[in-house]
Amino acid sequence: MRFIDTHAHIYSPKFEGESKKIVRDALEEGVEKIYMPNINTASIPGMLDLEQMYPGVCFPMMGLHPCDVTPDFMKDLYDMEQWIGRRQFYGIGESGIDLYWDKTYLNEQKESLIVHAQWAKEKGWPLILHCRESMEETLEVIESVSDASLFGIFHCFSGTLEQALRAIELGFYLGIGGTVTYKNSGLRELLPRVGLTRLVLETDSPYLSPVPYRGKRNTPSNIPIIAREVAALLTTELALVAEVTTKNATLIFNPQKDEL
Repeated sequence: MRFIDTHAHIYSPKFEGESKKIVRDALEEGVEKIYMPNINTASIPGMLDLEQMYPGVCFPMMGLHPCDVTPDFMKDLYDMEQWIGRRQFYGIGESGIDLYWDKTYLNEQKESLIVHAQWAKEKGWPLILHCRESMEETLEVIESVSDASLFGIFHCFSGTLEQALRAIELGFYLGIGGTVTYKNSGLRELLPRVGLTRLVLETDSPYLSPVPYRGKRNTPSNIPIIAREVAALLTTELALVAEVTTKNATLIFNPQKDEL
């Protein structure tokens, strides 16, 4: 079975000096591709180093994480726009709105998200959305800028059924990670009602490890654990979850259907 991790920060300092093992373990578990959303300007060099070390496995994206949006965020966006103009990335993000830690810069986060959405539309790349404690706010921004050229992933989806259907109607997929294995996760009731056709798998490494590794460092090699839980909730075969989510991820990150 083949899997794709659509969201992993394996350039994080939490993996320093261990990238070879992290990638090897993922490949051994059938995780053939790892897509890496960016965080800030400081994280770019390490992310691009991994792309060079593991071509065809590690794929970089470009964006400013909402938790890193400050009053002078436009300077960071200017630097990132220069990168986008120089070379290919495989997605825009992660961007979005985070109201869990701090609501001080909500307006700036919305402005940043609009810029990211414009980049995604101009380049034809997927937009990777972070929406922690902000699903409604994020949906409202995306609805305000939506057109046929905008698509992507609601990373770590945790909204309601109504919000899931709105996201899908906007052309987005739902990123499902380790939280699906948590007993209090709303995904356990949501997924059987949404189905498999608009889902992709992710780890958000090094965060949000699935049970039985909750609280420990997450890695892309845990994708099959997440896939097994999705299969159980949907009462279907693991092989079908692997097949459909891999196909979905391939379409998202390579909408022309050419092999990366």
